[in-house]
Amino acid sequence: MSGPLFIAEVKTRSPFGFESKRSSGYLTELACQHGDIVAAHTDPRWGGSFDHLAGVAVLTHMWGKLVLAKGVHAEDDDIKRALQCGADLVLVVGRRPPPELWGACLIEPQGGMWEWPLPGDRIVVNRRNLATGKPDNLDFESVRYGNPNTWLCQASFIRTRADVHRHADAFIVGEHLPEFVAS
Repeated sequence: MSGPLFIAEVKTRSPFGFESKRSSGYLTELACQHGDIVAAHTDPRWGGSFDHLAGVAVLTHMWGKLVLAKGVHAEDDDIKRALQCGADLVLVVGRRPPPELWGACLIEPQGGMWEWPLPGDRIVVNRRNLATGKPDNLDFESVRYGNPNTWLCQASFIRTRADVHRHADAFIVGEHLPEFVAS
């Protein structure tokens, strides 16, 4: 695939009112067929669990694809558990994991954390405020802070390829996965 990596998310609901009309099985198959990486939630608020992650990981690895565990993963044990359940990568929200886990993590900064991206960081730029569910006014380019080696993944409000920022190294589509694939 040319261009940014497509992370296809198996998302059945969100705390912001989204409920998928499609089954988890259907979404997993769609994600495996079309995504470069398949994301599965560990957080029940988004229809996930560690058991759900383990099931998605088995199917995804059969397709020869990587698995991203989505969730807040507030504790280091959450990261380790996600890796034990078959995740290749783990999203960590609002904190930097310890060095021994850093290589497996994508970081979604919150609040003042934008001040500390380091060279080689893999940053998820979520345009949705996780407290309100509304769009944030993040300036995608400024997240790099002059560091061209910072890897950026765009998340939220992506319905078609036209919604993917030109500087994104990857992007995640969950809520609109069926529509995105059809577009």
